[in-house]
Amino acid sequence: MHIFYALSPLLFVGSLAGLIDISSHWMTDLKEGICVDEFWLTQEQCCWKSENVTFENPNDCPKWRSWSQLLLNQSEGAFPYIVNYILYILWALFFSLLAVLLVRNFAPYACGSGIPEIKTILSGFIIRGYLGKWTLIIKTITLGLAVSSGLSLGKEGPLIHVACCCGNILCHLFTKYRRNEAKRREVLSAAAAAGVSVAFGAPIGGVLFSLEEVSYYFPMKTLWRSFFAALVAAFTLRSINPFGNSRLVLFYVEFHTPWHLLELIPFILLGIFGGLWGAFFIRANIAWCKRRKTTKLGRYPVLEVLAVTAITAVLAFPNEYTRISSSELISELFNDCSLLDSSKLCDYKNDDVNTTNGGILPDRPASKGVYTALWQLSLALIFKAVITIFTFGMKVPSGLFIPSMAVGAIMGRLMGISVEQLAYYHHDWAIFKGWCSQGADCITPGLYAMVGAAACLGGATRMTVSLVVIMFELTGGLEYIVPLMAAAMTSKWVADALGRESIYDAHIHLNGYPFLEAKEEFSHKTLAMDVMRPRHNDPSLTVLTQDSMTVGDIEAAINETTYSGFPIVVSRESQRLVGFVLRRDLIISIESARKKQDGIVSASRIYFSEYTPPQPPTSPASLKLRTIMDLSPFTITDQTPMEIVVDIFRKLGLRQCLVTHNGRLLGIITKKDVLKHIAQMANQDPDSILFN
Repeated sequence: MHIFYALSPLLFVGSLAGLIDISSHWMTDLKEGICVDEFWLTQEQCCWKSENVTFENPNDCPKWRSWSQLLLNQSEGAFPYIVNYILYILWALFFSLLAVLLVRNFAPYACGSGIPEIKTILSGFIIRGYLGKWTLIIKTITLGLAVSSGLSLGKEGPLIHVACCCGNILCHLFTKYRRNEAKRREVLSAAAAAGVSVAFGAPIGGVLFSLEEVSYYFPMKTLWRSFFAALVAAFTLRSINPFGNSRLVLFYVEFHTPWHLLELIPFILLGIFGGLWGAFFIRANIAWCKRRKTTKLGRYPVLEVLAVTAITAVLAFPNEYTRISSSELISELFNDCSLLDSSKLCDYKNDDVNTTNGGILPDRPASKGVYTALWQLSLALIFKAVITIFTFGMKVPSGLFIPSMAVGAIMGRLMGISVEQLAYYHHDWAIFKGWCSQGADCITPGLYAMVGAAACLGGATRMTVSLVVIMFELTGGLEYIVPLMAAAMTSKWVADALGRESIYDAHIHLNGYPFLEAKEEFSHKTLAMDVMRPRHNDPSLTVLTQDSMTVGDIEAAINETTYSGFPIVVSRESQRLVGFVLRRDLIISIESARKKQDGIVSASRIYFSEYTPPQPPTSPASLKLRTIMDLSPFTITDQTPMEIVVDIFRKLGLRQCLVTHNGRLLGIITKKDVLKHIAQMANQDPDSILFN
């Protein structure tokens, strides 16, 4: 039975991912038309059975009708175009309006990516309700709506949030995980791996993503749990087969032409572009989000979403590469051309074409369709790069993976076609001699698109190892790992030179979450006594005594303070530390005792010691609370270097530690105190760090 309970949330993650994929694909197609006989089918599914669909005319499908054909019985001309244009915008506005209203009214935590908050939770901070059932339900529904609206966002980051919500539900099924925050965080790390697994169809990449980007503490047992979670979730998604192609992802491609060493030059250039774009995007997006927080714009999230949706739809429809979904765009850009392709990107001159082994086409001169596609892609590049800045962070579920990959894939395809044509017309240049003769298949533009996608995603997220593995799992080509590694490392170096924070770390700091960055070093020579509270002239530390306080005394301490817990000492005079008790446990225990035990009143004595002394017959009943006390709270001495203290907080995910001297309690250091001290040592205003 326990195995069933453990598997059910993972199966649920895969099922939800399949549901989101299918529904978003159907609603995306609904903006342009409908299948008249079977309205529940997407355009691709509707045309599968049509006998008129051929490779030469893939769009000749009588069962699929555009809105102008359905309403006017016309498909050509200015008026049908305007009808399709207007309905495209109206459907986009409807989907985004429904998404933002559901998020605002039922689950405000369902907006955004979710990865910054997941990272913060895994570092030891608690955001109550963020992984609740309402967040799960609303985010699942609105994610498909947001993607279908045509906004420049993806579903990959939000799917990690959805998976962690399912993992949180799993924790409530077992007492071992329900009452232990450290164990719960291990499950959430595994759930994050499952989320990436179903988002990209990359189980191994999901495990590495959880290790590299999300998890704060990743022991060996969490590694195999993450592997198992990613396996089960990917198996479930594969069983559903949401794309109808027996693949886990929409843009699975295979390249047949090996790359040459000299191609590392354009690959590195793509890495430089990815790093520059990533740094620019982070700065611009954070500046816009700050403006949203500090101006009246933040008070009207519905109007903001509708305005951005309207601008996106109006500008996207005229360009066929922005009209389609970002996933379909990436799929087309990754594609390796063949004789049967009718895309503009594959409109080459076919004079005297002789295919090589396996039907691989040689490099050919570009025709009119390719040049048309080039300027359309150039406009799409500018549009995607700019509109994503204003889209990411709105009050709808929004991921960054797909938009970043789309920007990079467009740039990569543009560069790939340019290098391909350069090699065709100037094959006698020294750079092409010896490996690219005329009539040979030398350059694969789709590979350049894949490398560009990895570069831009790495520039924004600063991923390296997990990014390369995810891209490798998408393509299935081991021989292309070196170009991916070169682009990923170059983009990270360039982006780090312009700013150390990834987009997720930047949003963590923007939202004021108490997150200690594990990758940064603290080398200042300060001591714990310099940071602990209370400081000079501060009120004394609020403590509880072991055996001399009543229920009323403790309730007064709870009502007068907002602390999450209290140190327990033998007496106020000795200040000898005994343990630590959480505020929440005190409240629950006292309320339960008042309801279930006779004689518990405000004057009842509370004992935290193991043995209670005999009480006079006339005294009220006493209450023993030793079971809720932590007998071994983490303690340090007042002379402990802060370099060690910071490392302890990072590695153990502590929320606070107590400072003692020869067993006598001196003060307390919380994670927020550590963060303020780090800011002060970096010559920043410690009071500027907010904790929302």
